[in-house]
Amino acid sequence: MAIKISEIAEVIKKNIEQYGSKIIQSEQGTVGTVGDGVAVVFGMDKVVMNELVLFSNDIYGIVMNLELGSVGIAVLGDSKDIKQGDPVKRTGQVIQVAVGDELLGRVVNGMGIPIDGKGDIKSKKHYPVERVAPGVMSRKSVDQPMETGILSIDAIVPIGKGQRELIIGDRQTGKTAIAIDAIINQKGKKVKCVYVAIGQKESTVAQIVERLTSLGCMSYTVVVSACSSEPAPIQYISPYAGVAIAEYWMENGEDVLIVYDDLSKHAVAYRELSLLLRRSPGREAYPGDVFYLHSRLLERAARVNQQYGGGSITALPIVETQAGDISAYIPTNVISITDGQIFLTESLFNSGIRPALDTGLSVSRVGSTAQIRAVKQKSGSLKLELAQYYELAAFSKFGSDLDENTKSILENGKRIVELLKQKQYTPINQITMSIILYAIQLKVTKWLPHELMGNFKEALLNHFNNDGTAQSLLKQLTLEKSYTEELDKLIKKEIIIVLKKEIMKISGYKPEQYGSIEEYKKL
Repeated sequence: MAIKISEIAEVIKKNIEQYGSKIIQSEQGTVGTVGDGVAVVFGMDKVVMNELVLFSNDIYGIVMNLELGSVGIAVLGDSKDIKQGDPVKRTGQVIQVAVGDELLGRVVNGMGIPIDGKGDIKSKKHYPVERVAPGVMSRKSVDQPMETGILSIDAIVPIGKGQRELIIGDRQTGKTAIAIDAIINQKGKKVKCVYVAIGQKESTVAQIVERLTSLGCMSYTVVVSACSSEPAPIQYISPYAGVAIAEYWMENGEDVLIVYDDLSKHAVAYRELSLLLRRSPGREAYPGDVFYLHSRLLERAARVNQQYGGGSITALPIVETQAGDISAYIPTNVISITDGQIFLTESLFNSGIRPALDTGLSVSRVGSTAQIRAVKQKSGSLKLELAQYYELAAFSKFGSDLDENTKSILENGKRIVELLKQKQYTPINQITMSIILYAIQLKVTKWLPHELMGNFKEALLNHFNNDGTAQSLLKQLTLEKSYTEELDKLIKKEIIIVLKKEIMKISGYKPEQYGSIEEYKKL
């Protein structure tokens, strides 16, 4: 018996009409498998990407995989407390964090929940952790300095408000020290700070909080801590929570400095999550979207126009290298996203140069736009002089006979390196920096042994802070923020006074060791 085409068409038509009614869309699911911070849940057909779900024992999770018949969920808590067959409910919300001034002085976890034992945070507003970055038309140009208080950075690789400057280097080369110094330097400058610790030891974070508290810096700082003992999902979400906290202030016209310490561990946490969710591994087992992971985070740092609040977020992401390899996968990704990098090397650090800034590989794509005019006037040739010094220092190891010009460059370079050395927790403002840079520019330091440069710098700072005439010149320079012809002459005179005082302290001083007698007498 032949089947008519019209009958086949009718059956297909009925099946299509009944298809939607056969699917039961549920608000609740059941745990299929669970382990290592990831749960596979069945029966949640209405759930959406990045939605917050609630397990039966009050543990939250984030939806990260949407598959046919199942959902992959990152558990924001101890997955050992979740068992196969447990019910899972939708919340209909994405993960949010409390924002506002109520967070200042507090330590919170990756979900914005306080962990410092000081009680609940009574905030009236909450922001979703995942938000779209400000568009091109909402941004302003970066032209205001975000002072770190570190002479070598503010003079050579200046950072502007709204910039993203990467701090990169091997383990134990002073990366966190630079970030903490930058936070300390914001005291009294109306800049709020957010420090995000990702995968750090709890003892390390506790020491940082203690140091910031003792220096009175926690009053304008929030610490978001997702330590190495926390599950991978908490470490993954913490930097987004940190930038959401910062965005509230940016949209209210305030300036914010945010530190991500560090994004290498953040990428590792995300790799762990992705592999457990059975996503395809790529280069070095990282998933293909690991670039998007950091780009969507760092693009949220910006300086926005008045229509969008008029504030700024300056980001200092930290990335750890292995054996100084900045061409590795995660370092190259983050370098291409940021507006420059501060590269710290182990060899410089071990030779006592702190901060261990590699001036050849460090760069700021904002440049002198983020400097006040006084610093710009006095730091113009500094990077070139240091480049010449390091090149000739490496070359001079192979030969003993050096001409006078080469010797002069090497001696000048030695003194610059010594003057750029700076102890931790001792920030210097840009006006004072310009005076040190002026002493370098004048090359008057050649009359002192290079090992006394630290004493000379200290004497210079003391003189301009305590001597009546020098103090008034410093105040004038602070108001004008640039060197006029008259001010230039007067400050030069004060620098020479300090130099002569330091020369007098040296017993058996012989100026001919450093230059001609006629040149010395001109001082």
